[in-house]
Amino acid sequence: MRIATMATGGIGGFLAVKLTNAGHEIATIARGAHLEAIREAGLTLDSLTGTETVRPWMATDRPHDVGPVDAILFGVKGDALEEAARACLPMIGPDTVVVPFLNGVEASDRLTRILPERNVANGVARVSTTISAPGVIRQTGAFNSFTFAERDSRPSARIDALREAINAAGSSAPHTDDIVRDLWTKFVLFSAMSGVTAAARCTLHEIRSLPDLTRLYKATVTETAAIGRALGVALDPDLEAQVWTSVEGLPDAMRASTAIDLEHGRPLEIDWVSGAAARLAQKAGIPAPVNSTLYAVLLPHKNGSV
Repeated sequence: MRIATMATGGIGGFLAVKLTNAGHEIATIARGAHLEAIREAGLTLDSLTGTETVRPWMATDRPHDVGPVDAILFGVKGDALEEAARACLPMIGPDTVVVPFLNGVEASDRLTRILPERNVANGVARVSTTISAPGVIRQTGAFNSFTFAERDSRPSARIDALREAINAAGSSAPHTDDIVRDLWTKFVLFSAMSGVTAAARCTLHEIRSLPDLTRLYKATVTETAAIGRALGVALDPDLEAQVWTSVEGLPDAMRASTAIDLEHGRPLEIDWVSGAAARLAQKAGIPAPVNSTLYAVLLPHKNGSV
């Protein structure tokens, strides 16, 4: 397959390495020092299983040079969606599928305001990766799973082809019959992880060991799940218990990317996490005091520090 990664950050870079090694033509869209490093020395993935370096088919900041592709793996920060989506237009042919892997639950809907709806799918990534240096992606933890489907979850040949490619490349792309449920299942966990670890400047160790933080975390999970159900999402009845069980098995030092961005003075994606939960609760006609408070506490830091 011919696939573009827009952009080649943690998620796009991880998949670009795996898919290039599997023989696919990958166009890595990047910029600045990261792009130059990929051009000069290739794209490297460091993980617990070792180091892999590949030479992608193309590394560029000019999507016009790529032309139409079979699929676009779309993974950018929420605030960068509109600009990145417009940049994708030269790479979209009649059957191109654009799979968003962003935090939150609104990316697919937002993409359809810019890209042809027939080209937009929906997806959720479960992998912990970051750009550790220009041209280098670091994966922490062994888990990596990419679930995606057409927006209405109907079967399609293009989704099957991309799923088969990712599975054959050594990653995981499981089948789903309800991508919206899967997206919200992660959102329920991430809204709490993001909001609490950032607002409290804490790790999971403090959340599990301090009763007040435990109650706050669980309240966020319960509230976000209630919002999803009020909007008609078919979440598992015991999802809240499932989330806490998974939290109990995660590393003590774990915290959300939001907390890390806050520590380093970078802009925060809170409009698409706590802010989105509050906004969607209003749409559903129910209160969301916990997510609204977490959003308000983090709002002064939304644009990062100079």
